Formats: sequence, structure tokens, C-alpha cells
Amino acid sequence: MKTLIVGGGIGGLTAALCLHRVGFEVEILEAVPEILPLGVGINLLPHGASVLHRLELGERLDSVGVRTRAIEYRTKFGHVITSDLRGTEAGFEFPQYSIHRGLLQMILLNTVRERLGTHRIKTGRKVEAFAQNDSGVTAFFTDMSTGKNAGSTEGDILIGADGFHSNIRRQLHPNESPPRYEGMMMWRGVSYFAPFGDGRTMFIAGNHDIKLVCYPISLNLDNCGNIPINWVAESRQGNPREAITADWNRLGDASFIQHFHDFTMHDIDVRLLLESAGDIFEYPMVDREPLPSWGEGRVSLLGDAAHPMYPVGANGASQAILDGEELASSMEKYPPMEALRKYEG
Repeated sequence: MKTLIVGGGIGGLTAALCLHRVGFEVEILEAVPEILPLGVGINLLPHGASVLHRLELGERLDSVGVRTRAIEYRTKFGHVITSDLRGTEAGFEFPQYSIHRGLLQMILLNTVRERLGTHRIKTGRKVEAFAQNDSGVTAFFTDMSTGKNAGSTEGDILIGADGFHSNIRRQLHPNESPPRYEGMMMWRGVSYFAPFGDGRTMFIAGNHDIKLVCYPISLNLDNCGNIPINWVAESRQGNPREAITADWNRLGDASFIQHFHDFTMHDIDVRLLLESAGDIFEYPMVDREPLPSWGEGRVSLLGDAAHPMYPVGANGASQAILDGEELASSMEKYPPMEALRKYEG
């Protein structure tokens, strides 16, 4: 039984590991020529971390991430309104991690290479379309180095884990409405800065219309005694229609910092933090209407391709990871197409 996974992100790689664990053959088709540790920080909630611990990746997570102890909710002047414990500190069996997204992806990628073999990951192959019949499914792809049609590959089922702008979702649901934007823009970055608080606490400051989120993503000090601190700045803006199709790697500039001129924290210089980032990434907070069904026949979706979420609440990566385990569980119990419908349901 061969599964084609379109997309080598966090969800696709996790699905590959989970399917391999229960005995399935997997081939991953990734559009980029080389998978690199790109991006900024994310939070991995305990339910997502539990899947990776069952995949025996707990020590690797601990080597590069931070076990988050607590979260503080603050005013924009730094006054703590309330706080909550997180992860094992809150009684969960597994931790909540603050971690660089790219390093998490590299953990998963290297584990796939170790357990499945490097030949199971085909990079530079952008899947444009699929065709299915009673005996299997075929994925047709473009060679990203030439931009030309590069052939096809066959499998028993196909999983679209190709993100918010999924080609697989587009073929399954050609009449879907465009992404929905409600006026919030988000800027993200990582700055090397002195640790704040106990080094394991994150904070959210501001209100519904303007907000700043900060958390450390490693406790490893550099030569200046600084650690990487991930920050997310959100502000209600106009309607930049051209930004709706942007991806997570769209570079922004520092002009947004003016919106946060009156944010004052007792334990961190907000303006200096925002100005210190190596790169600033800009993204509109967009959403899609839920689908009546994810897949059809031998094809289904996973992660943001199936259920895109606002990038708040730390649920995006965690839900994609859960999808991977649930998919493997269904595939182990049922025939292929029945398994996909059980997984979706």
C-alpha cells in the first residue's frame, strides 16, 4: 500500500512517519528544491507534542526548543492581567514547546530520512494535478528547476498536505470562494535579546485590535548572553487585496513598528526588540470557509490544506500533527477509501 504525500511540511512529514510506523510505503513530493529551516517561532501544544513523543522525538524537541512554563496576558503598558500555566506545569502529560518552525521541520525531515530513506522524499516536484481510478491515483508534477512538466508517479492514495494555497484542495473544490480577510495584519520576526522573566514564560499584550506576542524559542545563549525571542505583532489595517495571496515568506519592513510606539514592558524594550529582527515577515490573517467534505475517492487533505486556521492560539502545526497520526490510525484499521472517510469524519 503506497501513499503519496504532497508537501514536505510539518504535517506531511509527521504523516509519513506515522504511516511508516504502521507499515505503509510512503513517497513525499515537495515543491521546493531543498527543504531548509526557514520561518520563525511557533508553539506546539501538548496534544501535538504527544504525537511526536510517541514517535520517540521527545529528546530532539528538548534539544532545540523551550518547554513553556506559563503565559501572561498583559496590557500594552506591561501590567499583568492574568496568567496561566502551560504544558506539564498545568498538569498535562506532555509539554508545550516554543520552538523555531524550521528546526522542528528539520527534526521531522531528518527522522524521515533515517527511518524511511532519503529516496522517499522527492524535492523540486510541484504537484499540479492528480487523476484517480478504481486501481489507484496518479500525481502529475512540474520540475521546479525547469518549470516544465516532469512526469508523474502512482500510488494507492494521495494526501494533499500542500498548505493554505493547496493545488490538491483546488482540484477537489474548484468552486470554493477566495480566502476571507477581516482586516488584521501580522508581522513576525526573531530577535536575539536578553532573556526576560524566568526564560520559559510567554506573554500576549494589547487588545483585539493591536497585539504583541513574545516568547523565547531556545535557551541557548549566544556570545552576548542573548537568546532568540520570537515575536508576533498584529494590527487592524485596511484591506490590502494584493496581500491575500502572499505566503509565509513574504518579507515586510519596519514601518509597522509605529503602531506599537506606546507599548511599554517592564522586562523588555519593545521598540528595540522589533527593530532587532534579522528578517520581518508580513502576512494578512486570512481564513477559509469550512469544506463540506475534505476529499473524494482515494484523495484527501491534511493540515492547512484541509482546515486552515488563523495563526493564533498555537493550533496550526499541532492540528496538522494530529491529522498525521489520525490518518495512520484509520489506514491501519480500514480499507483505503473507507479509511480516508473515517479519517475525515
